[in-house]
Amino acid sequence: MRNLKLLKSLRNSELQGPGSPQCFSIRADTGSLLIASQFSITEFDPLTAQVVREASLTADGFLSEDGSGGVVGLQDLAELQSACLATAEGDVVLFNLNTGQLECVGSVDSGLTSMSWSPDEELVILTTGQETFIMMTKDFEPITEVGIHQDDFGEGKFITVGWGKKETQFHGSEGKQAARRKVQEAQPAVAWDDRRPRVTWRGDGQLFAISAICPQTGGRKVRVWNREGVLQATSEPVNGLEQALCWKPSGSLIASSQRHPNKHSVVFMEKNGLLHGDFTLPFSKDQAKVKELLWNPDSTVLAVWLEELSCGDDVQLWAVGNYHWYLKQSLDFGRDPQKAPVCICWDPERPLQLHVVTSSWNSITYSWGWTTERSPGLDVTDNASVAVIDGDKVLVTTFRQCVVPPPMCSFELQLKSPINQVTFLCRPEGTNQIKMDTILNRDALIRSCDRKLGQSASPSCLFLVSCRLTPAQEQPLALRQLLWLQDELFLAVGAGLLPTSSTILMLHPIQDADDTLAVRSEMEVDGVVVGVAHSFQTGTVALELEDGQIKKLLWDCPELSVEDWRDSSGCSVSFPVPCIQTALCSISGTEYLLGLTDRSHLYAGDTELASGVCSFAICDNFLLLTTHSHTCRCLQLIKLTFDLSGLQAALASDGGQNDETLRHVERGSRIVTVVPQDTRVVLQMPRGNLETIHHRALVLAQLRKWLDGLKFREAFECMRKLRINLNLIYDHNPKVFLENVASFIQQLNSINHINLFLTELKEEDTTSSMYPRPDGSPVQPQAAPGQKKVDVVCDALRTTMESMDPNKFSLSILTAHVKKTVPELEIALQKVHELRENPPEAPGGVSAEEALKYLLFLVNVNDLYEHSLGTYDFDLVLMVAEKSQKDPKEYLPFLNMLKSLEPNYQRYTIDRHLKRYRKALVHLSKCGQEHFTEVLQLVKEQKLYSEALRLYPADSPQYKFLSCAYAEHLVEQQRAEEGGLLLWRCGEPVRALQAFTSSSSWRNAICVAQQIPLPPDQLALLARDLAEKLTEQRRYSEAALLLDQYAKDCEEAILALITGGVWEEALRLIYMHKRQDITETNLKPALLEGKNSTALLPMETTHCPDAELYSEASSVITASKYSQSNSRISSRSSKNRRKAERKKLSLKEGSPMEDKALMHVIGEIITTEIHGLLRALVLFQFDKQAEKLQRVYDEALQMMEGSVLEVWPEGLQNTSAPVTGPNSTANSIMASFQQQQKPAASQQDAEVPAAPKMRNGIKWKLTILK
Repeated sequence: MRNLKLLKSLRNSELQGPGSPQCFSIRADTGSLLIASQFSITEFDPLTAQVVREASLTADGFLSEDGSGGVVGLQDLAELQSACLATAEGDVVLFNLNTGQLECVGSVDSGLTSMSWSPDEELVILTTGQETFIMMTKDFEPITEVGIHQDDFGEGKFITVGWGKKETQFHGSEGKQAARRKVQEAQPAVAWDDRRPRVTWRGDGQLFAISAICPQTGGRKVRVWNREGVLQATSEPVNGLEQALCWKPSGSLIASSQRHPNKHSVVFMEKNGLLHGDFTLPFSKDQAKVKELLWNPDSTVLAVWLEELSCGDDVQLWAVGNYHWYLKQSLDFGRDPQKAPVCICWDPERPLQLHVVTSSWNSITYSWGWTTERSPGLDVTDNASVAVIDGDKVLVTTFRQCVVPPPMCSFELQLKSPINQVTFLCRPEGTNQIKMDTILNRDALIRSCDRKLGQSASPSCLFLVSCRLTPAQEQPLALRQLLWLQDELFLAVGAGLLPTSSTILMLHPIQDADDTLAVRSEMEVDGVVVGVAHSFQTGTVALELEDGQIKKLLWDCPELSVEDWRDSSGCSVSFPVPCIQTALCSISGTEYLLGLTDRSHLYAGDTELASGVCSFAICDNFLLLTTHSHTCRCLQLIKLTFDLSGLQAALASDGGQNDETLRHVERGSRIVTVVPQDTRVVLQMPRGNLETIHHRALVLAQLRKWLDGLKFREAFECMRKLRINLNLIYDHNPKVFLENVASFIQQLNSINHINLFLTELKEEDTTSSMYPRPDGSPVQPQAAPGQKKVDVVCDALRTTMESMDPNKFSLSILTAHVKKTVPELEIALQKVHELRENPPEAPGGVSAEEALKYLLFLVNVNDLYEHSLGTYDFDLVLMVAEKSQKDPKEYLPFLNMLKSLEPNYQRYTIDRHLKRYRKALVHLSKCGQEHFTEVLQLVKEQKLYSEALRLYPADSPQYKFLSCAYAEHLVEQQRAEEGGLLLWRCGEPVRALQAFTSSSSWRNAICVAQQIPLPPDQLALLARDLAEKLTEQRRYSEAALLLDQYAKDCEEAILALITGGVWEEALRLIYMHKRQDITETNLKPALLEGKNSTALLPMETTHCPDAELYSEASSVITASKYSQSNSRISSRSSKNRRKAERKKLSLKEGSPMEDKALMHVIGEIITTEIHGLLRALVLFQFDKQAEKLQRVYDEALQMMEGSVLEVWPEGLQNTSAPVTGPNSTANSIMASFQQQQKPAASQQDAEVPAAPKMRNGIKWKLTILK
């Protein structure tokens, strides 16, 4: 749905040569024209309007001086820096483009009729007057000479397998009569045919075709030859085939023209000679004759050069889309023979540049570009109209109402002459009005068709105005870049006084003659204007010049003026290279001119934004573009918090998982239009068909706008249609939603829609995962912190619906109960039961059966059946069971059995069946004494001891039984002390004593023993047993107390204190019991041993072969906090645990856990206490030993304090969380979880201990030792 827009035209009339031009070619390296006449050859530069060099063809006798000779071919040879020229007399001449010398490289006596070089300039085909062709190399060495007319079909002759008859074959819509129809005789060529052969090459140079007059029939035939000069195929007989012939560069089709009895058409042939498609020219049978057909280099445009018998020469440009041929441009050169073109040629380097040379030696160069003419509106009144030129018709499609695939359209606008330009009015609520520029005869007229598109099916012109711009226009397309600024104001660009200038024209209707347009003002611009852009919002008009300069046109002033386009810093801005499509937009408050080059580079001024861009469009402050990597990007310019560099980065990014700006599209997609204030983007595929997409960025922007405006219904319908998660309605602004729940319900006004919203609720915040907020948008706080989102929304909707109309919204209320995080199925079933008991009387109310059927749709039938049992309502249970697929034999016996039970026992049975054991225990406790055995069994099975104790009085025998059972359970769980407490208070002192003794709870054990009471000898024995257990647990002070006070063994008590390093307490007992002999025998040696062990331990830990025992030895020296943490563990379990630890954490060199064992031991060494040891040493006059110990220990502590960060570095523990979030993929999340689980599996075996804290506040040094 693109049109050809004339970017510039260059006309030169300074060249005047002898004779008339006959052939011309384009130099690819310089762009100059090579023109040959019957007298000379000339190289002309159209940019400077200067003749570069010229050589006479008559001086050396190549052509006759009377002008009767002719040139049949001219080709620029870039590699040889020459031009090859062929004359009708048979000479092949090289024109040296450096020296201007002519050299004859060959001659054919019979004369030449044409010359054609291969695309790679390696071969040349010369057709002779003897109906043969000569193939030569680029060095003009003959390869072969073959006759053009061959009786054989060629190597590609079709193979007939030989079965069936023509009469029995399928003939399509023509029927069997086609088989009996006689073959028409071949007709001769038309009278005006010049009867010269035509040669055309395929784009890859492997095949060429020759069209020549067949001697037998007099009609033209096309033969296809390969590069070696071997015939491949001959065309089928085609009556009315004309002389024009051109092979499509892409290699698929050969174009020619054919005159039918009732029409004139351009036909296409395949390389096997069979016809393959055609299109009809807009002329009757004998109204025009086709001179030549020319494909442009990229095979997108076919130029048809024809001569109208009544109007003169025309050049038409045709393009195909979706299998329909459109007439995009029509150049009318008038009836004057001097103005008629004699040669036309496409530029070899610029696919859409056409060169024309007229009989009067005028050269005209036209440069076109593809453009899509769309209405520029920004509000909902704009119909998103797109106009497509097709000859004298404009095909208009209003994409807001419908998407019509081309070549069909919403309606057509029919004019009397071919149309060359289309423009829309740039005014609010008027963007659906259209203007067209058409060319009539030699004079340029503007015909304006003003119509509000889409109002009626038949196009109607409200007014038709015309303006004769210049009485004697010498070239077609005098005006270009037509722009409709206001209702009665137009802007157009014309040719300037100089080839390097342009004229800006402001056109408006004359007051006295409304049907005529006049030039209100005009201005000469220094430079060729190739692009005009207008901003619908700001009114700015920007001009792009041929060299990339950007100018700003001040058109709303009394006099026209232009100024340089400047950026925010005041510097002039220009495009690095010319752009073929431009548009104005505002980025971060600054207006920029965006341009797209023919090399797919997108620029904003002199800054390149992106490469590989197919098309772009600006709509609703969005920049949309499609790329060659098959993506469509959409960026909201108004909310971008960055400048051009940020826009560059956004366009260069690959996009994350939930990047709303990026979307994949079909290969080669181009943007046709974007519907304003909507979510639709219309794309055209390379083959021409249309696709409508809803870009995620446009959708989310529109949804946010609707939700901010509390338009819940529009947002809901859009989300439901485009499958957007409905959680966004709440997550966009939770507080606003909860404040407008009633409006949400009223706008939806549909039970199904409300239920759909409720069923899609999830705890996930979609604004942080699926649909991230745009940059700079404030994060909305949760309306109810600490509560679950689903519960909050369900409760809010349910409360509002119950206050509005509970009967109408009964199904939605049930949904709100069921969809909570903990489904309230009992409440929902109770409401169904209420509907059954009290059916609604209002019309439209929901019955209990319908409500239950709906619940079964939401909830698994088995779950609903179980929950209905939990209501103890057998009528409701039966109602649910009847709606389910259950067999009555399955549930009726069970229900009948339940009905026969006592109510409390019945409920107990139901709860036990439903595994609701706490409720079952409550009901069973009410069944009486005879069921207490079942109570006790249930409590033991489900471990409901605490719940059971609350159900019975403390003085009841049931309470005692339960307490004893609970105590036994606690003892089994290694919590014997708690079990002993229960046994003691229940009057079981003997069993309590056993429990306290096994748990080393010696105070409780002594109390119970004295309560029993035990004899003194048994009490002393008990004390010794307890002391032994405490000694194993390194609780030496408590063991000494038991031995001293209850076992009456002071010596053992003192020895226990000495072993534990409790020096002062041991000294107290020595003097209390007058056992000073122990001082010399045990106390002093122990002091010296303790001093040596403490001093050597920090230095020898890593060298001692038995260092793994120091994890215990360091605790023997000082009662550390680490050892006391396990005081409640039994001796057997403590020994087993320490043994297992020693096996795992071994300090032996090379052990797997050597580093972890060192960290454990060093941690315990750091916590060693030494203050009491120092005081005892001083007391017994071991001053030197004490001073040395204090000094060494101080140095060790300083060394340890400095090494803590080295041994326990920060971040040693693996605290990284699994990687989740909007940018994660399923694979990355799984890899993160697996990485987390690998160390977790061995965490118990190699747990890294926490770094110890240095207790710097403890004063352990003795002043007397300083």
